[in-house]
Amino acid sequence: MKIRLEINQLTIDRPKKRWQLYFVVVAEHPSDPDKMVVTTIPTDPIKVTPNQENNIHFDDDAPGSEGLLLLQRSMPPGKELNVHFYVRHSRSDVRNAANALQDIAKELGIDALGPTENILGTNITWLEITKKALPHIGKALARIPDRDMGFISMFERFGDEFLADGEIDRKKTGGFCTIVYSWAIEMK
Repeated sequence: MKIRLEINQLTIDRPKKRWQLYFVVVAEHPSDPDKMVVTTIPTDPIKVTPNQENNIHFDDDAPGSEGLLLLQRSMPPGKELNVHFYVRHSRSDVRNAANALQDIAKELGIDALGPTENILGTNITWLEITKKALPHIGKALARIPDRDMGFISMFERFGDEFLADGEIDRKKTGGFCTIVYSWAIEMK
């Protein structure tokens, strides 16, 4: 079985109407239980304008429409997966979210093991880190001069509820953001 995680919608619960958003995703390494992986998506921040009314829809009602893919991998042996999701507002018009990943690596020091490609079903660069570095991610993000918009735990236990539907939507609020995301199971 393969599992997939997508973001469907994000609502910003602040009065300001212009944002430059990017996301930091931390997930368990697919093959090494002593490691985690971190990435930033998308490469260039998402520009939110007043006409969007602080709502971003990554999918629509069209057949086959999907959300923003965060990861796709084989089902973990214990049928549970720990994923942390941070929403960030870039205060720089020229910031590339990949620069934030470099800043995280620098802050984590020896616990940052280096970049890896084509992992977790995406074509983006992930940074491998030690599992003991996980509590330090928040501190590393605090040193980046961008605004923290919120943290969402997307931890999931894949139980029997997935057998009936195959896809479960979740809605959580963290900080100044409310996120609708989907976990899906695909049979091989």
